Amino acid sequence: RHEVSLRLCSSAGEALPREIGERFTARFGCEVIDGIGSTEMLHIFLSNRPGDVRYGSTGKAVPGYELELRDDLGRVLHDAGEIGDLFIKGPSAALMYWGNRARSCDTFQGIWTKSGDKFVRDADGYYTYAGRGDDMLKVSGQYVSPFEVESTLMQHAAVLEAAVIGVDDGQGLTRAKAFVMLKNAADGGAALADELKAFVKARLAPYKYPRELQFVPE
Repeated sequence: RHEVSLRLCSSAGEALPREIGERFTARFGCEVIDGIGSTEMLHIFLSNRPGDVRYGSTGKAVPGYELELRDDLGRVLHDAGEIGDLFIKGPSAALMYWGNRARSCDTFQGIWTKSGDKFVRDADGYYTYAGRGDDMLKVSGQYVSPFEVESTLMQHAAVLEAAVIGVDDGQGLTRAKAFVMLKNAADGGAALADELKAFVKARLAPYKYPRELQFVPE
């Protein structure tokens, strides 16, 4: 660790994996503030904040904004640990999409704006990104977040990057498949593949682990 002149860093554009945030702070000694905003809301509405950073999460509502998670039927989810569509209420919301009535009606629902992202809220009120609504996988009838599985794989010492997709298992069901880039390509093999599957299975719900795993050079 070296002396640096950084006081604070910001991350946006996509969710910041926990492992990257922790490594950055360990190396540079300052926090990375990860948050989310949108064109429709004009402003960041959900964010970590200085002195209250929980890596892996996107933090809590920014003052002036209210958040709700809703299920596929539009019902508000009150319990921690449930994945739902994120809705935002705040004074900076847009009115509509120009010349696109159908999309406007789907996104701007009264005083609430549908973000198109799925999140999960923990018992302490921190929101964690699960994925875009159309990126989520339905495995064994339950939602699986590709981002969550990718972030977990990246916590393994051998993994540099990972990407998770859904594939058909031949019987009409979806299974998660992981493409993994290793720090040392020579380590790739059946033994490490099994180790990585077990690594995910031990940290997430068992149905979330990737049934298939393929090592790729990039």
